[in-house]
Amino acid sequence: MPGDSNERRADSRGAEYMRALVNRLNETAYSYYTLDKPIISDAQWDALYDELLALERETGVRLPDSPTRRVGGEPLSAFEPHAHIARLWSLDKTTTEAGVREWASRAEKLRSSPIDGDSLPPIEYIVEYKLDGLTINLTYENGALVQAATRGSGVVGEAILPQARTIRQVPLSIPFLGKMEVQGEAIMRFSALNAYNRSADVPLKNARNAAAGALRNLDPNVTAQRRLDLFCYQIGMIEPAPDDPNPSWRIVPYDNHADMLEFLRMNRFPISPEARTAKNIDEAIAHVRALEATRDSLDYLIDGAVIKISDLKTRAELGSTDKFPRWAIAFKFRAEEAVTRLEAVTWELGRTGKLTPLAHLAPVDLAGATVRRATLNNPGDIERKNVRVGAMVWLRRSGDVIPEILGRTDETFPDEEPIVPPGVCPACGMPVVMRGAYLYCENRDCRPQRVARLAHFASRDAMDIETFSEKTAALLYDALGVRSADELYTLDATALADLPGFGEKRARNLIEAINISKTRSLGAFLYALGIPNVGTKTARNLAERFGSIDAIRCAQTDALIAMDDVGEIVARSVADFFASEENLRLIANLERAGVRPAVERIEAAADGAFVGETVVITGTLSGLMRKEAQDAVRAAGGAVADSVTKKTTLVVAGESAGSKLDKARALGITVIDETTFMERLEL
Repeated sequence: MPGDSNERRADSRGAEYMRALVNRLNETAYSYYTLDKPIISDAQWDALYDELLALERETGVRLPDSPTRRVGGEPLSAFEPHAHIARLWSLDKTTTEAGVREWASRAEKLRSSPIDGDSLPPIEYIVEYKLDGLTINLTYENGALVQAATRGSGVVGEAILPQARTIRQVPLSIPFLGKMEVQGEAIMRFSALNAYNRSADVPLKNARNAAAGALRNLDPNVTAQRRLDLFCYQIGMIEPAPDDPNPSWRIVPYDNHADMLEFLRMNRFPISPEARTAKNIDEAIAHVRALEATRDSLDYLIDGAVIKISDLKTRAELGSTDKFPRWAIAFKFRAEEAVTRLEAVTWELGRTGKLTPLAHLAPVDLAGATVRRATLNNPGDIERKNVRVGAMVWLRRSGDVIPEILGRTDETFPDEEPIVPPGVCPACGMPVVMRGAYLYCENRDCRPQRVARLAHFASRDAMDIETFSEKTAALLYDALGVRSADELYTLDATALADLPGFGEKRARNLIEAINISKTRSLGAFLYALGIPNVGTKTARNLAERFGSIDAIRCAQTDALIAMDDVGEIVARSVADFFASEENLRLIANLERAGVRPAVERIEAAADGAFVGETVVITGTLSGLMRKEAQDAVRAAGGAVADSVTKKTTLVVAGESAGSKLDKARALGITVIDETTFMERLEL
């Protein structure tokens, strides 16, 4: 096997050795990029690749499926038209369950009286993601990739073979030796888009346009830089080779969609990430809704689900209209990207003094909600995205969080105005300073900061003071002069009862909630203090590691950095916080007020299944809630982290695992599924 020895045999420069090198590299690339199961290290792969590259340069020979062909070549002068062997159909679409049922009813009527009189099986369905990228059609002959093309009109597309070769999941050679066209969707993951934009002079606006633009760029090097992915879902045509050494492949080896996907998988194609079978239309609709629920957790863009009749003979009987196949329909989800006008920008002040630009938009419907605001992150983000007041901008919304502006459209308007960062704090008028990528007001007495710190202290993940909101914090600040968290514990019910919107009952309830908060956990208390860069998970880890405020205050930087999820920045934030006389005075006042944080300790088994492991849990687990799974790891002797770093030793990947799983694989970290996880826990 190439690479198993540092010394070549005497005949190692011959065609046989080159073929072995190419096979080995393609095998390992398939395991890495398609199966997500690395079988050699990156360094080993690079060494084999360099060896092949040197051999090709020396001999002047390059095999058709050599991985060196994936590197972008010379730019094309123009795209050539390519006629597809089999037509690529568009899909009929609906946005309602009623539309799906009407389609299914029509299909059932046609199936019940087939043209040739043969009986057909009961209709079963396959439900897949409707991926939102660019459709490509791959052509293979004699086991080799010979062409790739865009969909185009469905009859004629544009030849993009050099561009398609740059996609690592596209197999350059396959075991099947006949002729075949395979259809798939080329996409750009959100993680790849974000990574690209961090270093790009001109950021990409959205994942869909990024993928389409990459494949329709005349320079394959541009395509390669986008790091596209591919998912295949359909064989358009297939002609077996009579002399194929695999007897089962001398005829079409499948008669339904599930077996078609399995055939693609056996030939090393990356298949559709979701293909759920359904025995009736009710079950199919339930699958559609389940896929829609996973939408926000995905690392790529989907805009719906596709429902297909699985049996191929039934498909043939149903046929097609002039535009659409009768055996499939697309259910379109609510849009999660939209275009609207940026009307104004205000600078919002948070509890740390950071000023964040908030975009005010012309109202637009997005994913079922009317959106009027969006984030712009920081001044550098504004400059990078080239947005201006009065411009038309792209929005993306994920889940229920505030939407993000991706960039502006190509339209320009005469009334556009630049977005100018403020020189002074809009709340207190003090000069602002630039620290890193953000503007800060360093006046800690600034009212919005004080109010936000009070609201944070009382929030659910912190001291969890029921009924306390930012509106309550502002009222106490203005009416009773409450400036810091320790003053909450000196409040009097009588004074509260006289405040607007209170009364005796609400005042008593708030005082009771404040008293109950005195014994919250140490982790919650640490988070409530608002230590910069310390979230709920890090606060809990600090509490479990050190056990008391005094121990954390005295902790050496090395001891902090030794913890998972604590790097130099977090360690410095913790040290700086406890070096502040103002912060130490706040803690002392809280202690005098009777605040006694409780330490949550989970007894870890000395011989537990995860002793010595640092575990990250990502995706959705069917058997346990996330906190239950994390507690189980701790009880089994392991440490739990929220992010994947070089300190991570194991990743548990549930359903719809995203960028954390990708990073774990890139770092060569062991990944297990939920079943293996439960087995190790013996649950």
